Amino acid sequence: MTREELEHAIRAACDVADDDAVYVFGSQAILGQFPDAPAVLRMSAEVDVSPKAHPERVDLVDGALGELSAFHEAFGFYVHGVPIETAILPAGWQQRLVEVRNDNTRQKAGLCVEGHDLAASKLAAYRDKDREFVRNLLSARMVATTRLIERIRRLPLSQGRIAGLVRWVKTTEREMLDGATSPRRKQRRKYR
Repeated sequence: MTREELEHAIRAACDVADDDAVYVFGSQAILGQFPDAPAVLRMSAEVDVSPKAHPERVDLVDGALGELSAFHEAFGFYVHGVPIETAILPAGWQQRLVEVRNDNTRQKAGLCVEGHDLAASKLAAYRDKDREFVRNLLSARMVATTRLIERIRRLPLSQGRIAGLVRWVKTTEREMLDGATSPRRKQRRKYR
């Protein structure tokens, strides 16, 4: 997906829901903060949205723009209307939204979940694809480990689950650092 496609999805979802703004909270929300995100983060053909003023209209959005719809066939991506409450987000996420509003959205707003909040939400879901998405965010340095951990601690989860997610982030960071240091460089350091 491209930023222009995200803008098209925002415009279409607002039109269908007769709303001025939609929350964007799936993986493609990253395009709000990072319009030129690496391709590995833009693999999904799906944009998860929830109308802001009319959340009860998610089914209208999904029916008109969702998977296998005429919209999907015509444009090669689709808009998944889903209640924002299905996402597990850190406390305060509403204050950190990244707004996408321009001529291409017809001045309608896509309120995209900020990168660290998105990463924390993905880890709360903890599916393989979500962990890989967060690994790619960390690798591209689009999220900072310390801020991600702070956001994880603000998730509405048990302390045990939060501790497990923090461990995952720290372990993943260590593995990435170890992978960035080649065996040859390790060997050189050893003999200095």
